[in-house]
Amino acid sequence: MHIAVVGAGAIGSWLAGALRLAGHDVQILARDAQLAALRRGPLVLREPEGTREVTLAATDNPAELAGAEFALVAVKSYDLASVAPTLALLAKSGSTVVPLLNGVDIVERLEALGIRRAAQLAGSVTVSVARTAPGAVERRSNFQRVVVGEPDGGDSARATRLAAAVAAAGIEARASTEVARDLWLKLAFVDPIAAACGLSRTPIGPVRETAGGVALLERAVREVLAVGRARGVRLTDADARATLDAVLETPPQMKPSLLLDLERGGPTEVDILCGAVAKLGAAAKVPTPVHDVAATFLGMLGTGSPPR
Repeated sequence: MHIAVVGAGAIGSWLAGALRLAGHDVQILARDAQLAALRRGPLVLREPEGTREVTLAATDNPAELAGAEFALVAVKSYDLASVAPTLALLAKSGSTVVPLLNGVDIVERLEALGIRRAAQLAGSVTVSVARTAPGAVERRSNFQRVVVGEPDGGDSARATRLAAAVAAAGIEARASTEVARDLWLKLAFVDPIAAACGLSRTPIGPVRETAGGVALLERAVREVLAVGRARGVRLTDADARATLDAVLETPPQMKPSLLLDLERGGPTEVDILCGAVAKLGAAAKVPTPVHDVAATFLGMLGTGSPPR
């Protein structure tokens, strides 16, 4: 399968490397130091199971990606507008655009940027990966999950085909008939960790060592799911319990990407995490006090230019 990956940060490089090792024809759009490193030598992919190396076809010319069956979008939300012309080019060439960003409204954001809804699959990736140096990434979580599906739900041959390709790369993957529900469940997992770790400036472990930290995480999980339910998404109390259990089982040294962005002094995704929950909650008249505080104070910190 011919797959383009737009974005050569931690997740994009990890995903491109895994897919290439599975035998797929993968091209990755990169820039600056990462582009130079990938052109010089193999990507070093460190994982809990061991270290692998893989050579990737890296380019900074979007036209070279045209014709890929799928274009996986692995940039941060603050870079979405800058890659929109590339995604429009790929969609015009016949590629299905698959955003794998945090957030529950990325398809709609891409629509506003000129990418037709029919040319998109909605998707999410749940993993902890860090770029440790140009040309080197490290997966720090035991979990690695990808979910894709039609934005408006239902069965999908193209989603099934893509999920099978990702699963063949050793990544847990599935095609969903209720991808909106999956996106909200992922938000309920990553957003409380981002809020708590961002506010405390620590990995998840120290947050969980106090009763107050656990209570904060639980309240944040329940706020996310309450807002999702108010917007018509099928979410239950059992989902809240399962999500909190998953949050409490993450490796203690894990840092969410929002905290890593804060530590680098760059912009953050607070607007599509805490900020989105607070905004959507206000519109639905659902109280979100944890997210109101997190959005306000983390929003004050998330400034600067993205790292290159």
